Amino acid sequence: MKMQNAKTIKTTKLMAIKIFKIALIIEISFLIVMPLINVIIKSFMSISDYYDPLVYLVPKDTTSFNYQIAFKNLDYIRSLVLSFSYAGGITLLQIAVCSVVGYGFARFDIPFKKILFGCVVLTIVLPSHLTLIPLYAQMKSFDIFGIYNLITGEEGVNLLNTYAPAILMTLTGAGLRAGLFIFLFRQSFKGMPLSLEEAAMIDGAGYLKTFIKIMLPNAIPVMVTVLLLSFVWQYNDTLYTSQFIPGIELLSNKLSTMTGSLHNANNFTDYKQIELVVNSGVVLTLAPLVIIYLLLQRYFVEGLERSGIVG
Repeated sequence: MKMQNAKTIKTTKLMAIKIFKIALIIEISFLIVMPLINVIIKSFMSISDYYDPLVYLVPKDTTSFNYQIAFKNLDYIRSLVLSFSYAGGITLLQIAVCSVVGYGFARFDIPFKKILFGCVVLTIVLPSHLTLIPLYAQMKSFDIFGIYNLITGEEGVNLLNTYAPAILMTLTGAGLRAGLFIFLFRQSFKGMPLSLEEAAMIDGAGYLKTFIKIMLPNAIPVMVTVLLLSFVWQYNDTLYTSQFIPGIELLSNKLSTMTGSLHNANNFTDYKQIELVVNSGVVLTLAPLVIIYLLLQRYFVEGLERSGIVG
């Protein structure tokens, strides 16, 4: 009898814990997904539905008017192509640079290796806003060791409103979230057996050939992870793009100034209508990313597992 009671109590506790976990997951999922659902619903609302107190989630009169205005205001196709080209180019460059740096930290013994890797980890912790002003000043008057000033007598070259700042920061391993990507590659390469490289060396392969032929093919999952994360962050970035390339019509730049442009170009005086149109612009901007994630979700999860971030 006592054993049956103990078994019943244990089963009840396990059931209670399971119910609590399910409820917690549902609550967290609701908090994450609900704002997005709210944006999507509002993007299809008419202005009469927005002012109707009886309409909460499901609009009475769905309309595509908001999408028509947003599509035109964003110059969507052109801005999307520019955004994909910019984000894709920087992402590929970031993968190349961060993989080499990560491999160096994983396999080579260099002076002050631990201190340097500590600095890499520090860039993950520190917010980007701390380095924004020095970077802006550097890119506004770019000059390496004062050479340009010595030759021409001028302060430096203004690189703002060009792609040069993003390219230079990426090439030097200081691009957007580069510290995290170096860490991911380092963890992936460190988890690979040394016997792979030793076998390649015996066959006559050098360090570069071993890295390209042996190590990179085995790091495809983490490469896909970095590809997704880097592309999404570059695509959505408004901090660096608004400071360094505000004149280039990327979707992130257009979306951040959409409220003012709608008020000026379309003579919208009702800010509720502007809000509905901006919601449509957000949906149009996010839609390509959702499609990409759905296609590459399996590789994304596998890459995180191999990197050592989870588990």
